[in-house]
Amino acid sequence: MIRKKAKKKTVTEKRNYAKKSLSNDVEKAMKKYLNDLNGHTPNKLHDIFLEEVEKPFLDVVMQHTGWNITHASTMLGMNRATLRNRLKKYKLD
Repeated sequence: MIRKKAKKKTVTEKRNYAKKSLSNDVEKAMKKYLNDLNGHTPNKLHDIFLEEVEKPFLDVVMQHTGWNITHASTMLGMNRATLRNRLKKYKLD
């Protein structure tokens, strides 16, 4: 049997896959969350969503950068002071 070599994905293909995967995961989680409410209407859903997503997101980025705020703020495209404030908000400082 002849095996074909798997084509290596380009950086753009990897990014597109990651975006699609993340979008699908968020969509599934939100549908489940809303279904679990059994008809109740949530208040401040946007705030709840951001807090649930932003804290682990920032934690992973900070771990990846070795807790280097300058490097992390560059990766995130945000001001260092803003990043410090967000880290403080989520007690990740």
